[in-house]
Amino acid sequence: MEAIERDVMEFDVVIVGGGPAGLSAAIRLKQLAAEYNHEVSVCLVDKGSEIGAHILSGAVLEPTALNELIPDWKEKDAPLNTPVSEEQILFLTETSSLRTPQAFLPPAMHNSGNYIISLGNFCRWLAEQAEALGVEIYPGFAAADILYDENGAVKGIVTGDMGIEKNGEAGSNYTPGMELHACYTFFAEGCRGHLGKRLKAKFNLEQAVEPQTYGIGIKELWEVEPDQHKRGLVIHTAGWPLPSDTYGGSFLYHLENNQVAVGFVVGLDYKNPYLSPFEEFQRFKTHPHIRDTFKGGRRISYGARALNEGGLQCLPKLTFPGGVLIGCDAGTLNMPKIKGTHTAMKSGMLAAEAAFQALQNTDSSPELSAYTEAFKNSWVQTELHAARNVRPSFKWGLWVGTLYTGIDQILFRGKAPWTLKHGHKDNETLLNKEQATPIVYPKPDGVLTFDRLSSVYISGTNHEENQPAHLKLSDPSIPVDVNLALYDGPEQRYCPAGVYEFVEESGSKRLQINAQNCVHCKTCDIKDPRQNITWVTPEGSGGPNYPNM
Repeated sequence: MEAIERDVMEFDVVIVGGGPAGLSAAIRLKQLAAEYNHEVSVCLVDKGSEIGAHILSGAVLEPTALNELIPDWKEKDAPLNTPVSEEQILFLTETSSLRTPQAFLPPAMHNSGNYIISLGNFCRWLAEQAEALGVEIYPGFAAADILYDENGAVKGIVTGDMGIEKNGEAGSNYTPGMELHACYTFFAEGCRGHLGKRLKAKFNLEQAVEPQTYGIGIKELWEVEPDQHKRGLVIHTAGWPLPSDTYGGSFLYHLENNQVAVGFVVGLDYKNPYLSPFEEFQRFKTHPHIRDTFKGGRRISYGARALNEGGLQCLPKLTFPGGVLIGCDAGTLNMPKIKGTHTAMKSGMLAAEAAFQALQNTDSSPELSAYTEAFKNSWVQTELHAARNVRPSFKWGLWVGTLYTGIDQILFRGKAPWTLKHGHKDNETLLNKEQATPIVYPKPDGVLTFDRLSSVYISGTNHEENQPAHLKLSDPSIPVDVNLALYDGPEQRYCPAGVYEFVEESGSKRLQINAQNCVHCKTCDIKDPRQNITWVTPEGSGGPNYPNM
């Protein structure tokens, strides 16, 4: 095949991903450059059509890292408009709820001093701060591949080609991607980043740690009636509708302008192949304690995203020659806090400080080991160490996990002299269909509960249709011969966007992939039993376009 000629751009640091980790790293690099009068060129690329287009989180922000990065954020009009004013944690049965007394809440679960935000809008604001400092930001450019030098060190990335048709051939509007070269490349793609996944395998970054475990978070944004709105209210629930052996729960966050963010998280180590996280979310909204919030309201937006749940014992080696993993590409979310923005930001800041120091030394190592040391000595490490035993305790079920969490977080303050193991990969936990009980979900009413396709529609999701599918099957026979035969096709249920469906054709079934629907949640890449599905980046700008999420 004839080699493709690509334009090449050179930078000191290239950052892949315009989330809180990548943007914080970019800002910190430029702050240091200005402080020490040492120019550093920084380029950030993001696959979304704009910064924030692919950003989805609850979200309640703990401003710890923001206070360090931009102390005058209030004067700079950061979109932190809703301080938390009240918080509730509820245990639900099918018909009732039990509120946990405030005195029994572990310290990590308190939200005093935190803010309910749109993480997408927060990232848009961070991008403005970064650009004002001289960071070059290129939204709509997906990082498709990794470049290596003659010694095997990362030397940058290649952005995706545009105009490749379904048959893999260059179309009439074909434009080759660019090579972005850097002394150091920061990978900040978010949870289950497709390049981060490759780097972990190539450099064996997970050799000494537990397998990462994940959840899928599904979210809707509603405009509710004023009498149902209580600005600053934070509600988390556990229990119904999930069975006690399945980890998960919900959130309701009351923002400004009569808006409520409602979401549901299901641990992807669930066992029943008939379980549908999307349908569980819809069913959750019908609970008597929940449904009145949305009476007379209007659903504005929808989205879904996988999240890291594993914690400290799943954190990979953070560095490799020529680059680093930061934020959720590394897995820095604090599960008991149900927060990862502040830890992601701090990881990016620490990596930036290590890179800046190295860039001033012409004989510095291609591996930023100073980042690893700084991380180990930071408050992020302290937080994750204290949180490490909460998520794995729920392998014993909801009630034992809850009891253990109280002991671990209140009695031991996260300093128990042991570390629990998760003991599995999420794709290995499904029961065969003969061992599982089918679940019959109620039909959506179109008022409070909805189907997948109408949900995807309001996510703003769009892909260039005449491009190769970005969901790759290693073996096309496995969906029918294994997944359908053994598990009754779980991909048609775990996907929250209707991407996968089994259709009849000539008397037999085949898997149809509706890649156009994909909201880039990465659940299929995680949960497929044989790890037969690989998510790769589509053309830049493809995917959801989240407003205010």
